[in-house]
Amino acid sequence: MSTGLFFHSDCEDHITPQGHPESQARLSAILDRLSQPDFKDLTRIKAKAASLDQIALVHSEEHISNVMDHVPEQDHYSLDGDTHLSPGSAKAALKAVGSVCQAIDQVMAGKLDNAFCAIRPPGHHAEPDQAMGFCLFNNVAIGAIHARKKYFRHRVAIIDFDVHHGNGTQTVTARTKGLFYGSTHQSPLYPGTGHLHDHGQGVIVNAPLAAGSGSRAFRMSFQERIFPELKKFDPDFILISAGFDAHIMDPLADLKLNEEDFFWVTDQIKQIAEKHCKGRLVSCLEGGYNLNVLGESVASHVLALMQ
Repeated sequence: MSTGLFFHSDCEDHITPQGHPESQARLSAILDRLSQPDFKDLTRIKAKAASLDQIALVHSEEHISNVMDHVPEQDHYSLDGDTHLSPGSAKAALKAVGSVCQAIDQVMAGKLDNAFCAIRPPGHHAEPDQAMGFCLFNNVAIGAIHARKKYFRHRVAIIDFDVHHGNGTQTVTARTKGLFYGSTHQSPLYPGTGHLHDHGQGVIVNAPLAAGSGSRAFRMSFQERIFPELKKFDPDFILISAGFDAHIMDPLADLKLNEEDFFWVTDQIKQIAEKHCKGRLVSCLEGGYNLNVLGESVASHVLALMQ
């Protein structure tokens, strides 16, 4: 078996305004790096679109309509100051969610060991009833509910190492018994959520990190706070919100991580998946905005999945 790479060219057709950090060039940088010989063994799979019923596993009818009905025929429509729609945004968003659900299906069927979804727009800021923070639909949260409902996976864990807290994913976890959400993130920083003692119906384990924190603080947060609780949770399936904007060279934050940290955390999560849930693991792209280091950061992540 192998590691799957899920992608669809529609995800490049979500066009943000000029100068916006969440641009289609992000995927170009990632796919260029993953086309190199050290990734020849990746199983490359063309993503399918999610259905609106799958989107509705997490999002309200009003929110879905607000996104789909405002997709412009040309130029842009702004849902807020950070989050924009272009003519290709609906197809991109449906392929992003569909990629995660399809990857879960393939892993559950035993066709893949694990998978990485090279998708955009990202998702972890999207609330059940609101798009925000570059995010339209919450790809990873929808995937988690999909895994629970379709495969009776009663304990699904989401690990999020994006530099920004996944407020939307936490909201879904807080409402849903049987979900686990563990997050390292810079604090204070957008969106201002992710406090140490947050709780809900699901298990929430936040590990906020101060600006300037580096590899040691990041790794200790996982080793001392998140991983012990994840092992206690004993997951049936693990999903990763893989953001690479905690890199020292990223323009939007200041956590000072490097490619070795992304390899390390992925390898640690993979080991837990192998021990607790037969290796069932799917990762999806969130942030990461320095095009000069994004490809290599993702490469480190995917190499850890492949080993």
